[in-house]
Amino acid sequence: MVYSYFIGIDISKDTLEFCLLKENKILLSKCSQNTIKGIQAFIKEAKAFPGFNFMDVLFCMEHTGIYNNHLIKFLLEKKCNIWLERGAQIKYSLGVQRGKNDKIDAERIAIYAYKNRESVKLWTPPRAIIQQLRSLTSLRSRLLKCLSQLSVPLKESKNFGLGKKQIKLEETLCKTSISSLKKDLEKVNKQLHAIIVQDSELNRLFNIITSVDAIGVVTAVEIIITTNEFKGIKEAKKYACYSGVAPFEHSSGSSVRGKNRVSHMANKHIKQLLHLCALTAIQKPGEIQEYYLRKVKEGKNKMLIINAIRNKLILRVFSCVKDNRFYEKNLKLDLVES
Repeated sequence: MVYSYFIGIDISKDTLEFCLLKENKILLSKCSQNTIKGIQAFIKEAKAFPGFNFMDVLFCMEHTGIYNNHLIKFLLEKKCNIWLERGAQIKYSLGVQRGKNDKIDAERIAIYAYKNRESVKLWTPPRAIIQQLRSLTSLRSRLLKCLSQLSVPLKESKNFGLGKKQIKLEETLCKTSISSLKKDLEKVNKQLHAIIVQDSELNRLFNIITSVDAIGVVTAVEIIITTNEFKGIKEAKKYACYSGVAPFEHSSGSSVRGKNRVSHMANKHIKQLLHLCALTAIQKPGEIQEYYLRKVKEGKNKMLIINAIRNKLILRVFSCVKDNRFYEKNLKLDLVES
């Protein structure tokens, strides 16, 4: 598609910095409040330029969580072309940059959209139910963090002698809070389960993913969210890269060589969950445990083996989802003679 105008937006909690670009020439820079009225004020000025039509404009911005909600809602209602891009992708694609502020960042985003207009990746909004899941899993993480901050120090104090009276006093003071947090956590878990069960597609994906050995409820939900129901990320290799599991070569010429290693630019949360799944898998008798023990016996680095197991779990999940089937430990394939 050919775009007439390119708009880069730098988003913060309180403000939006817009940059309107045409043929690599900046036509308008404007800062507005991060509100619907502020967005409408910029659009009113932009419409003054000849040929400005929402269908021919590309709006490009970075992922900023809830701060871009007003803007996304407005653009979706107008059926605009939206490109959500990772900040690191924009930063490294523009070469060496010196200095930064919101206005410069908006200009850089607009320039990035213009230069990469042939390979634009329009954003497809997830279903509302996925947004609900995302919000609830975030709430669950916050509750777990609060619970850990209260309960872990109490357990540790028993081993490092604060005195029985002091320990008992602290436990009494925190008892109500800890109990309430556990109840709230249980309610969130029940709500997550209820949302999944009531939606046929989510329920199908959830059951397939959890059929893979060692993949638990929390990991399954995160995989559904981060792949946007396998619409955003459809290939196992891409998800392995996204989650920081795929190793990359590091070499230069014939004399400078480094070991293959994973990238730090990854979703660390899903990587941690997959790591826990891998640790669970090697504790259970079966194919993965046998693989782990065999590789350890061969002298392989344990973390490399665990990373390979993470990758195996991802491959199994994506394979089962693609074939719309549950995971089978001893799957036998019928070979047809040619």
